[in-house]
Amino acid sequence: MKIITWNCNMAFRKKASSILKYMPDILIIPECENPEKLHSDPEFKRPNSAVWYGQNKHKGLGVFAYGNLKLRLLPSHNTLHQIILPISVRGIDKDFLLFAIWANNPKDSKYQYIGQVWKALLEYTPLMKNKSVILVGDFNSNTIWDKPRRIYNHSLVVDMLDSMNIKSAYHLYYKQTQGKEKHPTLYLYRHEEKAYHIDYCFASPDFTKRLKKVIVGDFKTWSALSDHTPLIVEFED
Repeated sequence: MKIITWNCNMAFRKKASSILKYMPDILIIPECENPEKLHSDPEFKRPNSAVWYGQNKHKGLGVFAYGNLKLRLLPSHNTLHQIILPISVRGIDKDFLLFAIWANNPKDSKYQYIGQVWKALLEYTPLMKNKSVILVGDFNSNTIWDKPRRIYNHSLVVDMLDSMNIKSAYHLYYKQTQGKEKHPTLYLYRHEEKAYHIDYCFASPDFTKRLKKVIVGDFKTWSALSDHTPLIVEFED
């Protein structure tokens, strides 16, 4: 199973072919327009199943499944967490819980980025216990920006997930330490020297023990399309 997350920097309908050629089973696209706009493009490969959420039809969070996979947004979805979508995924040997993430809530200035993930975890942890889980997307965060006086930060979120044995696929695969990543996923304002790792795929042990490959897109290939590069995570079936 191949999962790809890529913040497309809007206008996904004009860029979809660039990421779909990597043949994802599940594709998470922050800053994605409403799928109704995508369907107007005859070259857009129709997903088997899709979930989209956003308050702006031009800039929401899109989740697309291909092959036999089916997505269902759970009734427990709390719209106050912008944007964390709890999604049931069916169609493989074992159903699992997917949290698609674009952590960005300008209206909640105190908890605007990683604070959204932290609050969502406080609410959804009971839902995650003893489940196959993947959390993936644009967290808009890194340990280098931790503010110790806050009751939440990136490191605390990583520790919360670690307490459930849910770990970052990238950091496992490349044997990296949080905050010292060698592969950026964001080039701020598309400047190569302003590089940060802020996109993640965290997974429960039943996935991480089958981790096959992790690829992070490079600046030269993707900077013409977005300020982010894709994170591609592949698990053995």
